[in-house]
Amino acid sequence: MFQRSAAAVIVLSALCLQAPFAAAQSDPVRTAPVRTAQEPLAAGIDALLAPHFRADAPGVTVIATKDGKTVFRKAYGLADVAAKQPLAPQAVLRLGSITKQFTAVGILMLADEGRLALSDDITRFLPDYPTGGRVVTVEHLLTHTSGIVSYTSKKDFGEVMMRDVSVAQGIDYFKNDTPESAPGSAFSYNNSGYFLLGAIIEKVSGQSYARFLEERIFKPLGMAHTGYEGSGPALKPVPGYGVRDGHPRPAEPLSMAWPYAAGALVSNVDDLARWQAALADGKLVRPETLRRAFTPFTLADGKAGPYGYGWFVGQLHGTPLVFHGGNINGFATDAVWLPNERIYVAVLANNEAGAGAAPLDKLTRQVAMRIAGKPLPQPSNAKLDTATLAAYAGVYRIDDKTSLTVRPDGGSLSMQRTSRPPMPLRHYKADGFLIGDSLTTVDFTRDATGAVTALMVTGDRGVNVHRRMQAAAPAQPPGSDVTKP
Repeated sequence: MFQRSAAAVIVLSALCLQAPFAAAQSDPVRTAPVRTAQEPLAAGIDALLAPHFRADAPGVTVIATKDGKTVFRKAYGLADVAAKQPLAPQAVLRLGSITKQFTAVGILMLADEGRLALSDDITRFLPDYPTGGRVVTVEHLLTHTSGIVSYTSKKDFGEVMMRDVSVAQGIDYFKNDTPESAPGSAFSYNNSGYFLLGAIIEKVSGQSYARFLEERIFKPLGMAHTGYEGSGPALKPVPGYGVRDGHPRPAEPLSMAWPYAAGALVSNVDDLARWQAALADGKLVRPETLRRAFTPFTLADGKAGPYGYGWFVGQLHGTPLVFHGGNINGFATDAVWLPNERIYVAVLANNEAGAGAAPLDKLTRQVAMRIAGKPLPQPSNAKLDTATLAAYAGVYRIDDKTSLTVRPDGGSLSMQRTSRPPMPLRHYKADGFLIGDSLTTVDFTRDATGAVTALMVTGDRGVNVHRRMQAAAPAQPPGSDVTKP
């Protein structure tokens, strides 16, 4: 999500008003009664979430809504570890890259008003930006297809991230870097693109990025606890933590001038639910505009990417979903929207993602699918014999340089992508496996003779089929133990 180089601490890495309007007093997100833990649905959600969060450690705030009405709202863990202060459901936390959907909608508002077009070359608004003759459009920035280098991936970002910078100075930091790809040709998650979108909002609107969002989105929707971090008394987040030496430690300092339009907003789960309800009800942008935002961008080769405008777009075992997460110093976030079922789930944590942290993206999807009444694949207790496991072994092609290697591993299977550690495969149905503790599945296909010919990886960002190149898997390199889920 909003991430920088591995050499430094992770920071955040997973709208148009037709007329001003006041937040209705009967806002269902605010006034709907919270279901008690005794009710079956809420009790089931609580039982799913609670084991992942300790009462004496940093925690999370959670909200789940159906048709704009709250069906679950709770906090787990501590807001302040030293003071042993519990985290409250209404607490304000950093959003990280969930910020990007607000930036995207700000751009779409201006487009709906005719003040810019998504096909505009960015030099219309940033004439001094050195594109080297390449045509980089606003849409390329929105969809992470500009080819511009993401500034948080630069090797020295950890050395500069504590310094306050102006928007122009931030752009200067990455504008002369050699592009990674031709515009529109490839998806590559990119914080620089959203930094530039913030600058475009300022140029077109004549307001600062923070003021534009406040006046055009947050105030009209009654989102009193959402905004650019530090820009108001209600916009100071609870303490955030990283994990070092197995214990929570205060997050590394970060100037919020760097996350900017890619990740500098704070909010609480109540405001996020109100935001999603306003989007779904057509209060912010035209229905056709929102539909495009929730549609995967088509790359130059005709293939669909995983991203629309400000959101990832995919399916979870046949159920369409729109989603985004964030990871920034001290905080991790995830939110998912099931458009057909009108179900929204958001989880905000005051602890960075990483080893030992709760799998927020898995939890949001499990909660959403539980509300929808749609079961997810579960590992089976079946024991597969040696011959059955051996039939899946082999090397499966991704591209000329990358492949997946499947090997029998102590009575089960493992799968290893080139240059990455192997992951366990857990059986869930005939020829079907789950990758580790995730919701991503691997299903093997066979020909008329029963021989395995390919595997299909199905995750929330799409389905990918990889043909078998060779039936025998090479020996596993020494020291490459299977990564435990």
